[in-house]
Amino acid sequence: MELVSREKRNVAILVTGQTLFIIAMVTVMTLSGVVGQQLTPDPALATLPIAAMMVGTVISTLPASLFMKRVGRRLGFMTGGTLGGVGGGLVSFAGTATGSFWLFCAGNLLLGLYQGFAMYYRFAAVDVASPAFRSRAISFVMAGGVVAAFIGPWNATAAQHWIASVPLGGPYLVIAILALVAIGLLSQLRVPASGEPQPGDTSRPMNAIASQPGFLVAVLAGAIGYAVMTLVMTATPLAMRANDFSMGQVVFIMQSHVLGMFAPSFFTGSLIARFGVDRILMTGAALLAGSAAVAVMGLSIAHFWVSLVLLGIGWNFLFIGGSALLSTVHSEPERGKVQGINDLIIFSLVTIGALMAGQLLYHLGWEALNLAMLPLILLVALSTLWFSFKAKSQLASHVSGPPEP
Repeated sequence: MELVSREKRNVAILVTGQTLFIIAMVTVMTLSGVVGQQLTPDPALATLPIAAMMVGTVISTLPASLFMKRVGRRLGFMTGGTLGGVGGGLVSFAGTATGSFWLFCAGNLLLGLYQGFAMYYRFAAVDVASPAFRSRAISFVMAGGVVAAFIGPWNATAAQHWIASVPLGGPYLVIAILALVAIGLLSQLRVPASGEPQPGDTSRPMNAIASQPGFLVAVLAGAIGYAVMTLVMTATPLAMRANDFSMGQVVFIMQSHVLGMFAPSFFTGSLIARFGVDRILMTGAALLAGSAAVAVMGLSIAHFWVSLVLLGIGWNFLFIGGSALLSTVHSEPERGKVQGINDLIIFSLVTIGALMAGQLLYHLGWEALNLAMLPLILLVALSTLWFSFKAKSQLASHVSGPPEP
């Protein structure tokens, strides 16, 4: 009973930490482009602060994983929250207060470091949960984004004039304060010894781990799903504004999209446990394809709404499914490098997607941009089918046993 209570308490801490972190990220995605536009004379650089956040995530993802492998999850998360969350929020505020575009970009870069550490909350859920509860624990942690879908946009607008002398600076102070709250909660995280690094641990070389079908499919599903989602999501406000939709309508669509990303997390883990990770990955790929199909059918508010909600749900299935699958292909001593390389690949593609969104929209248009995502989605579907076939073949060979002499 005590173990079950500790398990639930640990997962609750991670869920809360995830919620506070996602509030920061939604605030950046909503507001940093606007602040950047005001701070730089070059409109082409307006979204550079958001790109800086993505770069910060890319460069910190693998070091964060390896650092936590050495010192443990709790100290790792607290370090990321202090340097990235508190530091990034304060430096971003200082950039807005002084009118320094580059200081503001540096603050957003630090917030990317916060993300580089916080993305491991979902893997920490595996460390603190029993085997039967692991996929649902990942889902519960990801579900923290549901609350953030409402509070993030609210923070980006309601706190703008919190400090009258620093317009638009208030939301970044809120990020720093919420990161402090998260640090306090995470100090109470108690990861079982089996989930922490042990002296004398040995692990296989990375090429042996990466050659497993499960690893390849997990990385493909997570990386392509996240990159496609980010690219289309980033292009959506630009496409809507180009078609004369109001900012209020844009915010409504983006909020619906974020809900689509995180609301399914309440049951994604249970679906994985019931139907298998391969079927959930196939469903996620089908939903992304459906999102592209709806996008090319029309440019009404309804088309944007359905397309972006499907995009969010498809991302959820692929990202949680890929995370759950990845947790099955490595041992505890191997988790640092495997999870770090997985997220390094994911956020490298995400950064490319975020940087390419505007150019692809300009050169291809909204409809062609969505159609251009289909080959990538097909790659995920085919790789998942291959993985499912391999798994069933191995199971059949084990059941039948060796041939009789």
